[in-house]
Amino acid sequence: MNRSPHVRGLIALAAVALSLYVALTVPVHLGLDLRGGTQIVLETRPTIAADTDTDTDADATERTVEVLRGRIDALGVAEPTIARSGSDRIVVELPGVQDPRKAADVLGRTAQLTFHQVLGTAAGADDVSNPLPKRPREQVMADESGQLLRLTSAALTGKDVEKAAARFDQQGGAGWHVTVDFKGSGGQGWARLTGEAACHAAGDPARRVAIVLDDKIISSPQVDPSVSCRSGISGGSTQITGTFNDGKAKELALLINGGALPVPVETIEQRTVGPTLGAQAIAASAWAAVIGAASTSLFIIAVYRIMGAMATVALACYGLISYAALAALGATLTLPGLAGFVLAIGMAVDANVLVFERAREEYASRHRPTPRSSLTAGFRRAFSAIVDSNITTLIAAGLLFFLASGPVRGFGVTLGIGVLASMLSALVITRALADYAAARPRLRRRPHLTGIAHTGTVRARLTRTNPNLMRHPCRWLAASAAALGLAASGIAVRGLDFGVEFTGGRLIEYSTATPVDPDRARTALADAGFPRAVVQTSGENQFTVRTHHLNNAQAATITDTVGDLARNADKIRDEAIGPSLGKELRHGALIALVVALGAQLIYLAARFRWRLGTSAVAALAHDVVILIGIFAWLGKPVDGVFLAALLTVIGYSVNDSVVVFDRIRELGRRNRKEPFAGIANQALLQTLPRTVNTGMGAAFILTALAVLGGETLTDFALALLIGLAVGTYSSMFTATPLAIELHQRT
Repeated sequence: MNRSPHVRGLIALAAVALSLYVALTVPVHLGLDLRGGTQIVLETRPTIAADTDTDTDADATERTVEVLRGRIDALGVAEPTIARSGSDRIVVELPGVQDPRKAADVLGRTAQLTFHQVLGTAAGADDVSNPLPKRPREQVMADESGQLLRLTSAALTGKDVEKAAARFDQQGGAGWHVTVDFKGSGGQGWARLTGEAACHAAGDPARRVAIVLDDKIISSPQVDPSVSCRSGISGGSTQITGTFNDGKAKELALLINGGALPVPVETIEQRTVGPTLGAQAIAASAWAAVIGAASTSLFIIAVYRIMGAMATVALACYGLISYAALAALGATLTLPGLAGFVLAIGMAVDANVLVFERAREEYASRHRPTPRSSLTAGFRRAFSAIVDSNITTLIAAGLLFFLASGPVRGFGVTLGIGVLASMLSALVITRALADYAAARPRLRRRPHLTGIAHTGTVRARLTRTNPNLMRHPCRWLAASAAALGLAASGIAVRGLDFGVEFTGGRLIEYSTATPVDPDRARTALADAGFPRAVVQTSGENQFTVRTHHLNNAQAATITDTVGDLARNADKIRDEAIGPSLGKELRHGALIALVVALGAQLIYLAARFRWRLGTSAVAALAHDVVILIGIFAWLGKPVDGVFLAALLTVIGYSVNDSVVVFDRIRELGRRNRKEPFAGIANQALLQTLPRTVNTGMGAAFILTALAVLGGETLTDFALALLIGLAVGTYSSMFTATPLAIELHQRT
C-alpha cells in the first residue's frame, strides 16, 4: 500500500490545524500606515569632544536606544516600538501620535544637562579680557536675561542626577520649578560647586551657578548668602527655577529623568499617517482580496472543474497559512505588505495551473490512462518548474528585505512568506485533496468531471493549427527593440518623477470636506513662502503637498494655509525624509536592480545553459526599462512602492521564462537531433495554455486591487498589471527568440 497520500494528508491537516491555532491566538502587528501614528528615524551623529565615550558606534547607538525608551515611556504612548537599524540608526514607532512635533522635539534633544561655576561676565563671545585668567575649557554663554557669562568646564552632568520632578510653589508664589535630586558623589559635587561660588561676595557674578541644558543656560541662580564659603549646599538636592509654565517644567523633568543621549541625533525620516487612511487601506485591500480571490476561484473552477475546486480550497488554506506565518514571526504588516499578501494569492494559482496543465498533457498523450495517474505524473513533471519559478521570486523578495527599508521591506517579508506558503499549498495540500478526489469511484466513472481528462480550449486550438511562432525570431526582437526605444524616450523626454523617499523633502496629504482647486492651493502656498510646493490631487477631496525639506514649524504653516482654503482639512499622511537618506535610497534602489538582475543571471545560468540564462536576464532588463518608461510617460511617481512593484515584476515575469526554458530543457533531452528553434517553438506551444490561465488568474487579483485600492495601491497594481503583460510577452517573444539567435551564432 502506498503511504505517500496518507503522509501528505497528515502533513496538510497538521499545517492547517497549527495555522488555525496561531491565527486565533496570535495577533498580527499592524504597521503605522494601517493603524495610524508616527514613525521617526533618528541617526546618531559624531561629536568632537575630549571624552571618547561619545563615539558614534553600535554601542553608543544601543545606549541611545535605552535613553530614548525611557523618554518614550514618559510620553505615555501605548505600545511604542523602538529598534536599532544598523550601527547608527534608530526607528521609533508611536501609534496614535498624529502631531509629531512634540515627539520629535523630545526624542531628538540631546538633553546634555551640566552644572558650571560662573567665572564672571564677558563683553563678547570671544572676550576673555577680564581680571580672571582664562581657565581650561572656558565657555561663554548667555544667561536667561541675555547677559554673557564665562563658565568653567562642567562640574556635574546629568549622570549625577537621580531624579527630577516638576513642582508648583503655591505658598511662595514662585510658580513652576524643577526639583533635582543628586545621587552618589553628585551630592558632594553639588556641595563643592556651591561652596566655591559662596566664596565670592553677594552680587558678584562669580557667586552664581549656571545650569546648562543642551548648551543653553536655563538657570543661573545666586548662591544664598547664608551658605558659607567652602561649605556649600548639602543634602544632595536643588531647584531649577526660571520662566517655566507647567508644560515646560514637565518636559524638562522628563528629559532629565530620561537621561542624556550619549551622542547627538538627527531626524532623517518622519512618517505620519492618520487612522482613517489606515482603515480605508485595510478595507480596500480586504475587498480586493475577497473579490479578486472569488473571481480567481470561479475562473479556476470553470477551467479545471473538480480539480479547480480542490485548488480553491487549497488557496483558502494558503491564505490561512500565510496569515499565521506573519503572526508567528512577529512580522509587521504594512500597506505595501498587505498588497503583497493579496498579490501572492494570484501567484499561488500558478503552481496549480502548472500541475493541471501537465496532467492534461499526460492524459491527452494516452500514456496515463486515468485522471489519477495523469495527475501523479503532472505533479512529478511540473515539480522542477514550480521550484525554479518560486526561487526566482524568493530572490526578489530577499533583495527587498536586505536592500530596501521601511514599508517596502515589509512587502518583501510578506511576499517571501506568500511564496513559501504557496509551494506548501500546491505541492502538499492541493495534491492531498486532488489525490483523494481522483480516487473516488464516481469520478473514476466520470473522468470528464475532474477537469484534466480533456485538452482544454487553448491547447486544442494550438494542436489543430500548430503555428510556427519562432519562424522569424528577428521580427519579434525588432518589435521588442521598438518598444524598448519608445519607453527609453519617455525617460529621456519626460524624466522620472522621483518620490520624496528618493529626493528627500516632505510630503503631506490632506483630506477635506469640500474639493480644493490645486491651482488655488499652489497660489496660496506660494504667498505663504513655499513657491516650489507641488500640489497634486490624490483622490476624492484629497490632495498632497510635496516640497523641499521642512522643519515642523514650516509644516505647521502649510497646514494652517490649507486650513484657510478648505473646511475641515485633516492631515492624514506626513512623510519627511532628509536629503542624505533620499540619496542613500536612490543608490539602494539602483543596487537592488543591479543585484536582482545579477542574481537571476547566476541562478538561471546554473539551472539552465548560459544562453537561456542570458536571454532571460535580457528580457528582465527589457521589462524593467519598459515599465519605468511607461510610468515616465504617465507622469506617475517613482517611489519605494514602485520599487517594490518593479522588483516583484522581475521575480514574477521570470516565472514564464523559467517555465518555457524548463520545457525546452526537457524536450532537448528527449529529441537531441531536432533543431533548437523547433524545440523552442514546441515548448512555447505546450506552455502557452499555462501562461494564459496563470496570467488571467493574477489579472483578476491585480484588477481588483487597482480598482478598489487607494492611490498607493492603485499605482502599485497598475505597475504589476503592466509588468504582467510585458513579462508575459517578453518571456515568449523576447527571451525565446533571443535564445534562438544566441544558439545560432555560437
